[in-house]
Amino acid sequence: MSDPVLSCRGLVKRFGGITATGNVSLDLRQGARHALIGPNGAGKTTLVNLLTGVLPATAGTITLDGEDITHLAPHLRARRGMVRTFQINQLFDQLTPLETLAMTVSQHRGAGARWWQPLGRDRAVAARCDALLEQFHLTSVRDQRTSVLAYGKRRLLEIAIALACEPRVLLLDEPVAGVPAGEREELLRTVGALPGDVSVLLIEHDMDLVFSFASRMTVLVNGAVLTEGTPQEISGNPEVKAVYLGTTERGHG
Repeated sequence: MSDPVLSCRGLVKRFGGITATGNVSLDLRQGARHALIGPNGAGKTTLVNLLTGVLPATAGTITLDGEDITHLAPHLRARRGMVRTFQINQLFDQLTPLETLAMTVSQHRGAGARWWQPLGRDRAVAARCDALLEQFHLTSVRDQRTSVLAYGKRRLLEIAIALACEPRVLLLDEPVAGVPAGEREELLRTVGALPGDVSVLLIEHDMDLVFSFASRMTVLVNGAVLTEGTPQEISGNPEVKAVYLGTTERGHG
């Protein structure tokens, strides 16, 4: 079995007298498709905020490629290849998908100050943007302002931005949250087709996405790990069914 790309050991986060994350240990391996599930308030987003440095850990350690990053600033973690998306869009409404990706790709390649120049000036940036627009089904809306895009397209653009940073570890925080049913299929297919060399940690309540995507699952309850295993093991676990899956899991038993 390969060494973990991302690991945390004994991770704790306390807010005053409240323990939001309690002694969590997790390994994300090379090329992983790992889902983090649990009921509302289980501490999933708090854990991702700890992994990405948005929140400081009260105790415990986090390593990326064997390097201790527990106290590293979020932008330095991103520079080392850890990229995330958020539950709520973090997009520039007045820019188009093409402009947004041009800015992101240019910034990632060290030419951020020149992102606004005509794309033809930098063929490598233009080619990368074209590839991302096609991969994420955004070519037809490439020149529309982000503010007028369908919500599913906005979520696709957010994931495209993350992938434009060429991550080694991608943390997807509820990518289909708020996406209408008619727009979900395209997003599900696109998430499923993410590059195999990118290790993905997915937080999601949509069990169709979780069970079609994940090869490994960790269940959080009350800020602590209840269990971990394959989707088959998780769907057949009576304790998981009792505290979380319940009747929502009938199609995956």
